Amino acid sequence: MPQSPFSLSAITIVAILAFAMEYETIIGLEVHAQLLTKSKMFCRCSTDYTNAPPNSHVCPVCLGMPGVLPTINQQAVEFTVMTALALHCTVSESTRFDRKNYPYPDLMKGYQISQSYAPIGHHGWLAIDVNGKEKKVGIDNVHLEEDVAKLLHRTILGEGSYSGVPLMEIVGEPDLRSPEEARQYLMTLRSILRYLGVSDANMEEGSFRCDANISIRPRDSAALSAKVEVKNMNSFKAVYRALSYEEERQRKLAGVGKKLSQETRGWVEDRGVTVSQRSKEYAHDYRYFPEPDLAPLVLDRAWVEEIKAKLPELPEERRDRFAAEYGLPLYDAKLLTASRDMADYFEDCLKTSHEVTPKEMSNWLLGEVSRIINESVINITQFRKKVSPERLARLARLSSEEKISTATAKSVLAQMYQKGESADDIIKAQELGQISDAGAIEEEIARVIKENAPAVADYKAGKKQSLRFLVGQVMKATRGRANPAVVNQLMEKKLEEG
Repeated sequence: MPQSPFSLSAITIVAILAFAMEYETIIGLEVHAQLLTKSKMFCRCSTDYTNAPPNSHVCPVCLGMPGVLPTINQQAVEFTVMTALALHCTVSESTRFDRKNYPYPDLMKGYQISQSYAPIGHHGWLAIDVNGKEKKVGIDNVHLEEDVAKLLHRTILGEGSYSGVPLMEIVGEPDLRSPEEARQYLMTLRSILRYLGVSDANMEEGSFRCDANISIRPRDSAALSAKVEVKNMNSFKAVYRALSYEEERQRKLAGVGKKLSQETRGWVEDRGVTVSQRSKEYAHDYRYFPEPDLAPLVLDRAWVEEIKAKLPELPEERRDRFAAEYGLPLYDAKLLTASRDMADYFEDCLKTSHEVTPKEMSNWLLGEVSRIINESVINITQFRKKVSPERLARLARLSSEEKISTATAKSVLAQMYQKGESADDIIKAQELGQISDAGAIEEEIARVIKENAPAVADYKAGKKQSLRFLVGQVMKATRGRANPAVVNQLMEKKLEEG
């Protein structure tokens, strides 16, 4: 029997239904952070690789030579406990290290010592901001291992990375639902690690790395498609772009009825795409077994409590305190406390000058200071070396007391950073002090009125916008030193009288 021209095959029907289906994105992040210890994870070799020649920071333990035994870096364990506590994890009373067999060409021993079955911390959470609302993202575990090197195919010596550095892995639950949530999660986590002082968490330099697991599922369904792991993302922007691309790629494939494959894909920054690297290995491929050269590690409860008592004020707590104690808008408080160094600088500025309000100081830091930092491609610590809290507070006070105009104050700040001089020295040398004397301002007003008769006539004819032009001429003549409010008041008075 001939098929109706309007009939559809079963495959076509499935494809149409899939295309029309609404999907939900599921993302889980595995974050690796190198720890700021002086020695490697399992030996006494230095982790300071600044200008170090190749193969200079190695020992028989690094090389996995017969008859040598690794020892656990206590500082690395303490840093991991700190992080686990900051992420509201339960800290294990007993933990152990496992041997992960895998053909690492960039790890000299041919295996990696990690933690698979008994991590240091487990079952925690991290709060992120999603459209002004708090969302808790689960933390499966926080564990410790040694880092591998990175293979770089170069002919120039002296560039590369090094294995054996203590590496902390934070394994998140698949609670993220968009690339933006993933970006917020990473930014919040980096801020916490820097507050704790356990890692510099520099994504561009590789001390803070992220592998993202992403899949999709029909909305209101528990059935996930194949999970894809995305690697090679070295910035927050790259994570966002890679996950956005992968999210769209998976939805398009599902939309035409194609089956998704479980695989590892790499992000290609210059092309803006992910590419398949290999089919996904499963855990049993690593052949984990208890590390025979290390005894189980018991974490004394009293020691853990001591660490907990020494935890610094974390970003979320500091943000809430800034809002309550200083009366700052939550937006300001959040931006100021995202960086511990910025928050410290803000409070140090306030300590040196009680005449400047917290909001005024916040405006300086989030405005002109941030602009200079961004344009100069530096951080707040580098800016602080040029402009101390005392000097910035002094400039803010001069501006708030109208000793100098706002425009002049901004110009002076730029010069303070460039020259390393104080605001007072710059203002004195360039005669930038604000003119508020009515007599001196009236002299300039009289001259401007005399020289701009058409604008004066326009004002008297009802074109009130001419007032702004005339005030601008006075400001220009005084090189911005005249008090704008006084100029405006006296100019209007003079025009009305005339």
